[in-house]
Amino acid sequence: MTRTAANMKVYHKKKPTQASAESKEAKNPKTPPSRRFKKAGGYRSKKSIKKPYLTRLKPEIDPLLKGVFKKIGKPESTPFVPDPFQLEALEAIKKTDCLVTAPTGSGKTWIAEQAIRTVFNQGGRCWYASPLKALTNSKWVELADYFASENVGILTGDTKENTEAPIIVGTTEILRNQLYDAMHRGIDLKCDLVILDEAHFLGDIDRGVVWEEVMIYLPVRVNLLLLSATVGNAHEIAQWLFSIRNKECVVIEEKKRPVPLYPLFLHPTGRMTPYLEKKRLYRSVVDFIDRDRPKRRGRDRLAPFGEIINVLEHYRLLPAIFFLKSRSECDAALKTCRPATVPFNDEAFSRDVEEPLDRSPYLRNHKQLPYLYKARVAAHHGGQLPAWKFQVETLMKRGHLRAIFATSTVSAGVNFPARTIVLMNSDLFNGHEFIPLSGTEFHQMTGRAGRRGQDKIGFMLIVPGRFMDLVHIKRSLFSRPEDIMSRIRNDFSMVLNLLLSQTPEDIRQIFERSLAAYQRDHRSLKDMAEQAAMGLWEDFLKHLNFLKAEGFVDRHDRLTENGVWASKLRLDQPLLIAECLRTEALPRNDENLLAAVMAPFIYDGDQELPYRHPPRKLLDANKRVAVHLIPLMERMRKAGFQVNDQYLWTSTVIYDWARGFDWDSIIKEAGMADGDLAMLVSRTADNLRQIMSLRDTHPEMAELASRARDAILREPIVFE
Repeated sequence: MTRTAANMKVYHKKKPTQASAESKEAKNPKTPPSRRFKKAGGYRSKKSIKKPYLTRLKPEIDPLLKGVFKKIGKPESTPFVPDPFQLEALEAIKKTDCLVTAPTGSGKTWIAEQAIRTVFNQGGRCWYASPLKALTNSKWVELADYFASENVGILTGDTKENTEAPIIVGTTEILRNQLYDAMHRGIDLKCDLVILDEAHFLGDIDRGVVWEEVMIYLPVRVNLLLLSATVGNAHEIAQWLFSIRNKECVVIEEKKRPVPLYPLFLHPTGRMTPYLEKKRLYRSVVDFIDRDRPKRRGRDRLAPFGEIINVLEHYRLLPAIFFLKSRSECDAALKTCRPATVPFNDEAFSRDVEEPLDRSPYLRNHKQLPYLYKARVAAHHGGQLPAWKFQVETLMKRGHLRAIFATSTVSAGVNFPARTIVLMNSDLFNGHEFIPLSGTEFHQMTGRAGRRGQDKIGFMLIVPGRFMDLVHIKRSLFSRPEDIMSRIRNDFSMVLNLLLSQTPEDIRQIFERSLAAYQRDHRSLKDMAEQAAMGLWEDFLKHLNFLKAEGFVDRHDRLTENGVWASKLRLDQPLLIAECLRTEALPRNDENLLAAVMAPFIYDGDQELPYRHPPRKLLDANKRVAVHLIPLMERMRKAGFQVNDQYLWTSTVIYDWARGFDWDSIIKEAGMADGDLAMLVSRTADNLRQIMSLRDTHPEMAELASRARDAILREPIVFE
């Protein structure tokens, strides 16, 4: 435990800089929106504009685009008629499994709704699983409107309502946990249809294992509907499912976009041209690469986002989604935007803005609210509060915004397309480094261009810059999504839960049914599937032997009493939390302290933040945890298992929040983004929820965990 209360460097509070009167006025909720917008940097005279924003773009287009832009408009309203692929999918899922891969906005949700309707009318039960809590919440609202709220329940880490309803919406992790429980009790899952939305998450490096487990454990009698816009090897996935479920998985592939995509290029002079001529780069783009680009290299300035919006507005290409590199770039882009000149429905806008603000009063002081009111633009990224992101998503879907500035995360799982998407870069940060956009990532982004029923044509605008490879974008336009590769792996939570109901030999057979094993047998040996499948069993044995040595599994390969209750800790560090419970290292009578000492277990970053010195009471609580855990952590490292460092600042931050400290004060002192603190609080609450599940074996700690969870789940984390 390298960064604990015992041996971690603790940063003391720095003296804050004096905020300017101007910025204070901008944040004051009593200041009129227009005034706040001006103080926040929205109005800029030519004298006050800083150099990066000096560029003014004069709307100018290549003559060839005049005919293209004539196609812009809303298609005539016609009665809904399902596409052939939708009807084929619906017929297939009535009888067997089905994998549907079709572009974003093409009507995959309609297939899901009709499939649920069929099962529901027959008195059956359905499970709709999605990868993200935000998407799950959104889908819950949609299905409740469609099927009536009394028929739809929700299960996520934060929300649990109407769980006996015939239609359940939840995260994939919760579905996987229900399958663990069903196997342990020897009962059948109370379900007749499972829908896995965003099925390409099967290939996600961090979470794909959960999706694969669901597909392996799901009873054969339950039909499985997989939905995705980006699965490169759909037939291989279907064949694998057939091999383990012994029932056909029908593949329905629809490649035609519901709204055609037209690629555009914006020259630095402001002239807009086509990007392609048939399948070749347009001549002006080639000229830019050959002549202009070498001259400009190293002299690129901050893109004038507000000016680009004005050009798009001039040619009726709004609303737009700008995909930018970083959170800070998204936030800074707002300052380049001038007030909207096109009339909006102010009454509807005000109603749709004010209603969420009434439910989440904290957002009334949001520093980006003035840009929302006057310029009709917003930023959307992981550094923001869930409530704010939900507000932006809602306003975009209802047509109130001209543009949003977003990181690539908005392209996966959030359903609000635009007429135009703007690409500023051809690479993407993967958490470690910037790498070229993959085919899957590119198609996820471009899938947002063009709104079915609202646009006859959608656009992708390419803006050249330091990090834009124009040739790579051209290749991506004609590439297909990458193949999904198995991500199955062992961890202590998985091993404990499988041992609840399976023998090691059973588990070996489960691994032989994995996608990794299938890809090993059906692909070249140089593929990663070979290594994944071959190492899975050996890695399981390594986990099993360690669990035996620690007393969670007996010599007959059965869970001990400690192993049984530890299996209910379905989190990243089950052994560490179990050891804390086993040795009574956790605080016993203070829910705020309990919440605080849990925070270091869930933080998987490597940042040391200069937060204030922890109170003596908290320091002592963390020392007690460290004393009991350090020996186990050393044994884990010696056995070859990764153990994350523990950061004391996370504990201090959660302790202050649990005790009622002001959110803004914590954010300012810690130097954190709203979204990062929200994530820390939410994940801490998830861990506390796992301790709450131990009511039979640890009733007092379960009750304390419940109170601790209540202490930290409040506004602005929780919103209606």
